[in-house]
Amino acid sequence: MMMMQGESTLLLRFFQLLLLFSCLRLNNNAEASTSSINVWPKPRNLTWSPPYQTTLLSSSFTIITTTIHHNKHLSAAICHYHSLLKSEHHHPLVPLGVSISKDLPPLQNLSITVVDPHAGLVNGVNESYTLSILPSHATLTAKTVWGAMRGLETFSQLAWGNPTQITVGVQVWDFPLFVHRGLMVDTARNYYPVKDLLRTVEAMSMNKLNVLHLHLTDAESFPLVLPSEPRLAEKGAYAPHMVYTPQDVKTLVEFGLDHGVRVIPEIDTPGHTASWALAHPDIVTCSNMFWWPAGSDWSDRLASQPGTGHLNPLNPKTYKVLKNVIHDITTLFPEPFFHSGTDEIVPGCWKTDSTIQKHLSNGGTLNQVLEKYINNTLPYIVSLNRTVIYWEDVLLDETVHVPSTILPKEHVILQTWLKGHNHTKKIVSAGYRTIVSSADFYYLDCGHGTYVGNNSAYDKQDGSTGNGGSWCAPFKTWQTIYNYDITYGLNEEEAKLVLGGEVALWSEQSDATVLDARVWPRASAMAESLWSGNRDEKGVKRYAEATDRLNEWRSRMVSRGIGAEPIQPLWCVKNPGMCNTQHSV
Repeated sequence: MMMMQGESTLLLRFFQLLLLFSCLRLNNNAEASTSSINVWPKPRNLTWSPPYQTTLLSSSFTIITTTIHHNKHLSAAICHYHSLLKSEHHHPLVPLGVSISKDLPPLQNLSITVVDPHAGLVNGVNESYTLSILPSHATLTAKTVWGAMRGLETFSQLAWGNPTQITVGVQVWDFPLFVHRGLMVDTARNYYPVKDLLRTVEAMSMNKLNVLHLHLTDAESFPLVLPSEPRLAEKGAYAPHMVYTPQDVKTLVEFGLDHGVRVIPEIDTPGHTASWALAHPDIVTCSNMFWWPAGSDWSDRLASQPGTGHLNPLNPKTYKVLKNVIHDITTLFPEPFFHSGTDEIVPGCWKTDSTIQKHLSNGGTLNQVLEKYINNTLPYIVSLNRTVIYWEDVLLDETVHVPSTILPKEHVILQTWLKGHNHTKKIVSAGYRTIVSSADFYYLDCGHGTYVGNNSAYDKQDGSTGNGGSWCAPFKTWQTIYNYDITYGLNEEEAKLVLGGEVALWSEQSDATVLDARVWPRASAMAESLWSGNRDEKGVKRYAEATDRLNEWRSRMVSRGIGAEPIQPLWCVKNPGMCNTQHSV
């Protein structure tokens, strides 16, 4: 009897091991299958249950809502994705290897349920969703309209071919790691037509990015038409047709909302304001001077690049103009965040002004000049129900900065761009929320040399041009961007203050002709790392696995009209694994 019980126990253990082995094989098969379903950014949790079937989209396929709503942005998104699903017919670079199941009926509709259709698109809004595609029906459930838009994008990427087929047996549960996932475009150094900005917004939505930060004005030009200060654009724009009218802004903002993208305006002040002097010369110091006088040290420059001019914080008229500008911008852009710049204050520029010279001769400091500017503008911006974003310089610049006592943490966010993890740590350890745009990882313009002419650094016959003239070289590859951990070195409480990140396209050497290729698919790399992370479930960086998916995603973006640059030869896509390195370095 004891022997029989032992045999029974061994037999039971055998079947348990057999079952475990079968489950492991099933899981491995599932992993192999789901990894070939290309969704970008990768969802937090996606499962495709065996037998890994697909079915056709019905010729009468519709997207319906179970929620009674009057949200025009949800209606616009439904129309957009319905049209896309009917017309796209995407052909994957690598066929999925599954055939349409003949015993399944075509999918008739996708049913959407939104719990709170009235929630606005603001920082921290819930963007979670669940998606279920079963043989009989497909359902999408989200807390908000904006989560529903993210789910619609995922649904669209699960369809391909002509006739259009879609995966069946898929379950997705998804939400972002970071609430702020953005792209900054500088529209002052070079002008971007509205149609190109609209295309960029559409591409951002495809990648589940949710913030377009427009660096609207700078030393070089002032392209924004403001009702209270029309002369700023009349005098400061490059040409009458190179402006953004109030109607242009409305078009862009509404299109952004239709695609789940906020538009944050930045008016860079008090530095970077040479273009203001064309309309208001009396409020701008050191305007129209040569930026780096011959024979002077870098510390004695008048600007950090060509185009000199700072607003004068000691001139009362400065604030009359500024308040008109701020009021108009908050009227044009309903976005709760207002970016006030405040980067790269150059002492030499302020020191050319007689009023500031007198202040300094009486024992005053340039820090006090900047403090006066903050004290005269920050309360006004806050009174208009805005949270103010400043570049980190306002607190961390080594030469001109203000104390944290005049930067209330409940009203101020600091955007970091210098010294990578080090400055992120400084900002959050001081208790400020931050948006990360490290030049070491997230600047898309780096590596193209310098645009300043007459530069003897390039006359090197031995090829030793160093960084090629680009201060932030080298070029930031998609893998550099993908692997950047924006909360590296932070404790749990500090990491909570990191809202997210933005890749930045400064436009000294960019305009609409290169916009798509400069941004995509490198911004896609950030989009995934901020949505679902850059590591697998074991905590290992997944950039190798991401390569094949990004190739496929870039191909789909191109078919959707986005001029994203290739990341590999097509041969690599057709020969998986052959273009990897032999080992990690």
